[in-house]
Amino acid sequence: MEDPFPPLAALRTFALVAETGSLTAAGARLNLTQPAISRRIRELEAALGVTLVHRGANALRLTEDGLRYAASLQQAFSGIAAATLALRGAAAAPLRIRAYTTWAMRWLIPRLPRFRERHPGLEVEVVTATTPVVDFAREGLDAAIRTAPAGTPPLRGAVRLQAVHVAPFAAPAAARQGLERLTWLGSRVRPRDWASWCAAAGRPAPAAPPLLFESTSLAIQAALEGLGAVICTPGFVSDELRRRRLRPLSPLQAATGDHYWLLLPPGPPRSGSAAFRDWLAEEASRPA
Repeated sequence: MEDPFPPLAALRTFALVAETGSLTAAGARLNLTQPAISRRIRELEAALGVTLVHRGANALRLTEDGLRYAASLQQAFSGIAAATLALRGAAAAPLRIRAYTTWAMRWLIPRLPRFRERHPGLEVEVVTATTPVVDFAREGLDAAIRTAPAGTPPLRGAVRLQAVHVAPFAAPAAARQGLERLTWLGSRVRPRDWASWCAAAGRPAPAAPPLLFESTSLAIQAALEGLGAVICTPGFVSDELRRRRLRPLSPLQAATGDHYWLLLPPGPPRSGSAAFRDWLAEEASRPA
Protein backbone atom coordinates (compact mmCIF):
# COMPACT_ATOMS: atom_id res chain seq x y z
CA MET A 1 0.00 0.00 0.00
CA GLU A 2 1.31 3.43 -0.96
CA ASP A 3 2.33 5.63 1.95
CA PRO A 4 -0.29 8.43 2.17
CA PHE A 5 1.95 10.78 4.17
CA PRO A 6 4.01 13.51 2.49
CA PRO A 7 7.66 13.91 3.58
CA LEU A 8 7.73 15.02 7.22
CA ALA A 9 10.55 17.52 6.63
CA ALA A 10 8.51 19.22 3.93
CA LEU A 11 5.44 19.33 6.20
CA ARG A 12 7.43 20.93 9.03
CA THR A 13 8.97 23.43 6.62
CA PHE A 14 5.58 24.48 5.23
CA ALA A 15 4.15 24.81 8.76
CA LEU A 16 7.00 27.15 9.72
CA VAL A 17 6.62 29.17 6.54
CA ALA A 18 2.92 29.59 7.34
CA GLU A 19 3.72 30.50 10.96
CA THR A 20 6.44 33.06 10.16
CA GLY A 21 5.11 34.31 6.82
CA SER A 22 8.63 34.28 5.46
CA LEU A 23 10.94 31.86 3.67
CA THR A 24 13.92 33.58 5.29
CA ALA A 25 12.52 33.33 8.84
CA ALA A 26 11.58 29.68 8.33
CA GLY A 27 15.09 29.01 7.00
CA ALA A 28 16.62 30.59 10.08
CA ARG A 29 14.53 28.32 12.33
CA LEU A 30 15.61 25.22 10.39
CA ASN A 31 19.16 26.38 9.60
CA LEU A 32 18.42 26.15 5.87
CA THR A 33 18.89 28.58 3.00
CA GLN A 34 15.93 30.29 1.33
CA PRO A 35 16.33 28.22 -1.88
CA ALA A 36 16.30 25.02 0.22
CA ILE A 37 13.05 26.15 1.88
CA SER A 38 11.53 26.85 -1.53
CA ARG A 39 12.53 23.39 -2.78
CA ARG A 40 10.81 21.73 0.20
CA ILE A 41 7.61 23.68 -0.40
CA ARG A 42 7.59 22.64 -4.07
CA GLU A 43 8.29 19.04 -3.02
CA LEU A 44 5.24 19.14 -0.75
CA GLU A 45 3.02 20.71 -3.42
CA ALA A 46 4.11 18.03 -5.89
CA ALA A 47 3.37 15.26 -3.42
CA LEU A 48 -0.09 16.69 -2.66
CA GLY A 49 -0.96 17.87 -6.18
CA VAL A 50 -2.10 21.19 -4.67
CA THR A 51 -0.73 24.72 -4.80
CA LEU A 52 -0.12 25.93 -1.26
CA VAL A 53 1.75 29.20 -1.80
CA HIS A 54 1.30 32.18 -4.15
CA ARG A 55 4.75 33.42 -5.04
CA GLY A 56 5.20 37.10 -5.86
CA ALA A 57 8.21 39.25 -6.57
CA ASN A 58 8.44 40.60 -3.04
CA ALA A 59 5.88 38.65 -1.03
CA LEU A 60 4.65 35.18 -0.16
CA ARG A 61 0.99 34.42 0.40
CA LEU A 62 -0.79 31.16 1.19
CA THR A 63 -3.58 29.93 -1.05
CA GLU A 64 -6.94 29.03 0.49
CA ASP A 65 -5.91 25.38 0.43
CA GLY A 66 -2.61 26.39 2.00
CA LEU A 67 -4.33 28.30 4.81
CA ARG A 68 -6.58 25.38 5.70
CA TYR A 69 -3.73 22.89 5.51
CA ALA A 70 -1.43 25.09 7.58
CA ALA A 71 -4.05 25.41 10.34
CA SER A 72 -4.38 21.63 10.56
CA LEU A 73 -0.60 21.13 10.51
CA GLN A 74 -0.02 23.69 13.24
CA GLN A 75 -2.55 21.92 15.45
CA ALA A 76 -0.93 18.57 14.76
CA PHE A 77 2.62 19.80 15.42
CA SER A 78 1.47 21.51 18.62
CA GLY A 79 0.08 18.16 19.77
CA ILE A 80 3.36 16.43 18.93
CA ALA A 81 5.32 19.08 20.83
CA ALA A 82 3.08 18.77 23.89
CA ALA A 83 3.29 14.98 23.88
CA THR A 84 7.10 15.14 23.53
CA LEU A 85 7.45 17.57 26.44
CA ALA A 86 5.19 15.39 28.60
CA LEU A 87 7.20 12.29 27.69
CA ARG A 88 10.50 13.98 28.48
CA GLY A 89 9.09 15.21 31.77
CA ALA A 90 7.88 11.73 32.70
CA ALA A 91 11.23 10.21 31.78
CA ALA A 92 13.06 12.78 33.90
CA ALA A 93 10.73 12.48 36.89
CA PRO A 94 12.03 10.57 39.93
CA LEU A 95 10.95 6.98 40.39
CA ARG A 96 8.28 6.96 43.09
CA ILE A 97 8.69 3.91 45.31
CA ARG A 98 6.31 2.99 48.13
CA ALA A 99 7.73 0.98 51.03
CA TYR A 100 7.37 0.27 54.73
CA THR A 101 8.91 2.99 56.91
CA THR A 102 11.51 0.84 58.67
CA TRP A 103 12.51 -1.12 55.58
CA ALA A 104 12.90 2.14 53.66
CA MET A 105 14.92 3.87 56.39
CA ARG A 106 17.12 1.01 57.48
CA TRP A 107 17.52 -1.12 54.35
CA LEU A 108 16.67 0.71 51.12
CA ILE A 109 17.89 4.28 51.62
CA PRO A 110 21.39 3.31 52.85
CA ARG A 111 21.81 1.36 49.61
CA LEU A 112 20.49 4.04 47.23
CA PRO A 113 23.93 5.63 46.70
CA ARG A 114 24.92 2.42 44.91
CA PHE A 115 21.85 2.75 42.67
CA ARG A 116 22.69 6.37 41.86
CA GLU A 117 26.29 5.40 41.08
CA ARG A 118 25.07 2.80 38.60
CA HIS A 119 22.29 4.99 37.16
CA PRO A 120 23.40 8.64 37.45
CA GLY A 121 20.58 11.08 36.82
CA LEU A 122 17.87 8.59 37.78
CA GLU A 123 16.48 9.74 41.12
CA VAL A 124 14.34 7.73 43.54
CA GLU A 125 11.59 9.26 45.68
CA VAL A 126 10.57 7.04 48.60
CA VAL A 127 7.12 7.28 50.17
CA THR A 128 5.91 5.13 53.04
CA ALA A 129 2.64 3.37 53.78
CA THR A 130 1.50 0.22 55.56
CA THR A 131 -1.88 -0.34 53.90
CA PRO A 132 -1.98 -3.66 52.01
CA VAL A 133 -3.76 -2.22 48.95
CA VAL A 134 -1.49 -0.60 46.37
CA ASP A 135 -3.18 1.77 43.88
CA PHE A 136 -0.43 2.60 41.40
CA ALA A 137 -2.46 5.15 39.41
CA ARG A 138 -3.97 7.04 42.35
CA GLU A 139 -0.71 7.13 44.30
CA GLY A 140 1.45 7.85 41.25
CA LEU A 141 3.74 4.91 42.01
CA ASP A 142 6.36 3.26 39.83
CA ALA A 143 6.90 0.39 42.27
CA ALA A 144 5.90 -0.79 45.74
CA ILE A 145 7.26 -3.12 48.40
CA ARG A 146 4.94 -5.53 50.23
CA THR A 147 5.38 -8.51 52.51
CA ALA A 148 3.54 -11.75 51.84
CA PRO A 149 4.17 -15.48 52.31
CA ALA A 150 6.84 -16.98 50.08
CA GLY A 151 4.41 -18.91 47.89
CA THR A 152 1.72 -16.23 47.73
CA PRO A 153 2.83 -13.23 45.65
CA PRO A 154 0.66 -10.20 46.47
CA LEU A 155 0.32 -9.32 42.78
CA ARG A 156 0.81 -11.15 39.52
CA GLY A 157 4.35 -10.60 38.28
CA ALA A 158 5.67 -9.60 41.72
CA VAL A 159 9.40 -10.17 42.25
CA ARG A 160 10.35 -12.01 45.44
CA LEU A 161 13.23 -10.23 47.15
CA GLN A 162 14.22 -11.62 50.55
CA ALA A 163 12.92 -13.68 53.44
CA VAL A 164 11.87 -11.95 56.65
CA HIS A 165 13.86 -13.19 59.66
CA VAL A 166 13.52 -11.76 63.16
CA ALA A 167 15.44 -11.87 66.43
CA PRO A 168 15.28 -10.04 69.81
CA PHE A 169 17.57 -7.16 70.76
CA ALA A 170 17.93 -4.82 73.72
CA ALA A 171 20.14 -2.02 75.00
CA PRO A 172 23.17 -3.35 76.95
CA ALA A 173 21.87 -2.37 80.39
CA ALA A 174 18.47 -3.91 79.69
CA ALA A 175 19.99 -7.00 78.11
CA ARG A 176 21.75 -7.84 81.38
CA GLN A 177 18.31 -8.31 83.01
CA GLY A 178 17.49 -11.21 80.68
CA LEU A 179 14.71 -11.52 78.13
CA GLU A 180 12.18 -12.92 80.62
CA ARG A 181 12.26 -9.76 82.73
CA LEU A 182 11.95 -7.27 79.86
CA THR A 183 8.92 -5.76 78.20
CA TRP A 184 8.64 -7.19 74.72
CA LEU A 185 8.38 -4.52 72.03
CA GLY A 186 7.09 -4.86 68.47
CA SER A 187 5.18 -3.27 65.62
CA ARG A 188 1.48 -3.20 64.76
CA VAL A 189 2.54 -3.82 61.17
CA ARG A 190 4.05 -7.19 62.21
CA PRO A 191 2.21 -8.17 65.42
CA ARG A 192 3.05 -11.90 65.20
CA ASP A 193 6.84 -11.67 64.98
CA TRP A 194 7.30 -12.52 68.66
CA ALA A 195 5.05 -15.57 68.27
CA SER A 196 7.08 -16.70 65.24
CA TRP A 197 10.33 -16.36 67.13
CA CYS A 198 9.00 -18.15 70.23
CA ALA A 199 7.74 -21.03 68.10
CA ALA A 200 11.13 -21.37 66.41
CA ALA A 201 12.90 -21.13 69.78
CA GLY A 202 10.62 -23.73 71.34
CA ARG A 203 9.55 -21.49 74.17
CA PRO A 204 6.10 -20.32 75.27
CA ALA A 205 4.94 -16.81 74.54
CA PRO A 206 4.80 -14.50 77.56
CA ALA A 207 1.57 -14.06 79.48
CA ALA A 208 1.50 -10.33 78.73
CA PRO A 209 1.10 -9.39 75.06
CA PRO A 210 3.95 -7.41 73.43
CA LEU A 211 3.83 -3.62 73.53
CA LEU A 212 3.21 -2.69 69.89
CA PHE A 213 4.25 0.59 68.27
CA GLU A 214 3.07 2.11 65.01
CA SER A 215 6.27 1.05 63.25
CA THR A 216 9.29 -1.12 63.90
CA SER A 217 11.43 2.03 63.81
CA LEU A 218 9.60 3.34 66.87
CA ALA A 219 9.97 -0.01 68.62
CA ILE A 220 13.71 0.00 67.91
CA GLN A 221 13.99 3.50 69.33
CA ALA A 222 12.12 2.39 72.44
CA ALA A 223 14.61 -0.45 72.87
CA LEU A 224 17.51 1.96 72.47
CA GLU A 225 16.05 3.99 75.33
CA GLY A 226 16.02 0.89 77.52
CA LEU A 227 12.26 0.33 77.50
CA GLY A 228 12.47 -3.36 76.62
CA ALA A 229 13.45 -5.94 74.00
CA VAL A 230 12.54 -5.35 70.37
CA ILE A 231 11.85 -8.07 67.81
CA CYS A 232 13.02 -7.11 64.32
CA THR A 233 15.05 -8.07 61.27
CA PRO A 234 18.74 -8.16 62.32
CA GLY A 235 19.76 -6.09 59.31
CA PHE A 236 17.62 -3.22 60.57
CA VAL A 237 19.85 -2.75 63.62
CA SER A 238 23.26 -3.62 62.15
CA ASP A 239 24.57 -0.12 62.82
CA GLU A 240 23.35 -0.19 66.45
CA LEU A 241 24.94 -3.62 66.94
CA ARG A 242 28.24 -2.43 65.48
CA ARG A 243 28.22 0.58 67.80
CA ARG A 244 27.14 -1.64 70.72
CA ARG A 245 24.01 0.36 71.38
CA LEU A 246 21.99 -2.86 71.11
CA ARG A 247 22.86 -6.46 71.94
CA PRO A 248 21.33 -9.68 70.56
CA LEU A 249 19.40 -11.62 73.18
CA SER A 250 19.59 -14.90 71.25
CA PRO A 251 21.64 -16.30 68.36
CA LEU A 252 18.41 -17.59 66.77
CA GLN A 253 17.11 -15.66 63.77
CA ALA A 254 13.66 -17.09 63.14
CA ALA A 255 12.07 -17.29 59.69
CA THR A 256 8.58 -15.77 59.76
CA GLY A 257 7.42 -17.36 56.50
CA ASP A 258 7.06 -13.92 54.90
CA HIS A 259 9.11 -12.42 52.10
CA TYR A 260 9.51 -8.92 50.79
CA TRP A 261 8.09 -8.55 47.29
CA LEU A 262 8.59 -5.89 44.64
CA LEU A 263 5.38 -4.91 42.85
CA LEU A 264 5.28 -3.08 39.52
CA PRO A 265 2.22 -1.51 37.88
CA PRO A 266 0.47 -3.42 35.08
CA GLY A 267 1.65 -2.78 31.55
CA PRO A 268 5.12 -1.93 30.26
CA PRO A 269 7.22 -0.39 33.06
CA ARG A 270 9.20 2.81 32.68
CA SER A 271 12.78 2.12 31.69
CA GLY A 272 13.84 3.43 35.09
CA SER A 273 11.50 1.00 36.84
CA ALA A 274 13.11 -1.93 35.07
CA ALA A 275 16.55 -0.69 36.11
CA PHE A 276 15.38 -0.33 39.71
CA ARG A 277 13.86 -3.83 39.66
CA ASP A 278 17.08 -5.42 38.45
CA TRP A 279 19.23 -3.47 40.90
CA LEU A 280 16.93 -4.22 43.86
CA ALA A 281 16.90 -7.95 43.11
CA GLU A 282 20.70 -7.90 43.02
CA GLU A 283 20.91 -6.01 46.32
CA ALA A 284 18.49 -8.40 47.98
CA SER A 285 20.67 -11.33 46.97
CA ARG A 286 23.74 -9.87 48.69
CA PRO A 287 24.72 -11.33 52.06
CA ALA A 288 23.20 -9.33 54.92
